[in-house]
Amino acid sequence: MEMNWIAILISALATLVVGFVWYHPKVFGTIWMKETGLTQEELAKGNMLKIFGLTYIFSLFIVIIESALTIHQGGAVSMIGGPMKISEALPSYHAFMNDYGTAYRTFKHGALHGFISGLFFAFPIIAINGLFERKSWKYIFIHAGFWILTLTIIGSLICGWVK
Repeated sequence: MEMNWIAILISALATLVVGFVWYHPKVFGTIWMKETGLTQEELAKGNMLKIFGLTYIFSLFIVIIESALTIHQGGAVSMIGGPMKISEALPSYHAFMNDYGTAYRTFKHGALHGFISGLFFAFPIIAINGLFERKSWKYIFIHAGFWILTLTIIGSLICGWVK
């Protein structure tokens, strides 16, 4: 099983696309700015190339981990020693992959795992940080909602986009 690099590269754009909509002033942007104490003027001073570039790179990290959480066939590949060992795998591995190589490789299944990752991994991390930083629940829910939606989309794309 090879990694689908096109799916990975495009899925990593989800954080930027969803963020553009989610944090728009007509959606949650105005509330978010109020909760963080930022203004439009302060936001405009940021180095956008650095912010968007690093966001994309970090998003690639997230997509690669999310693919391990959503694509169950990765477990079979790891059992034989990784992708470099596929040519040396026993016939039983190849028979298994012929039978189950695309099992649970759907957008719906990926969305489920992405949602679960957002709810049970991203949300608690954001909530813990928010509590210690004395942030409001609005702040916590805005960020958690963003990550739950984004990870749902990433999981959907990365799992359903089978070569």
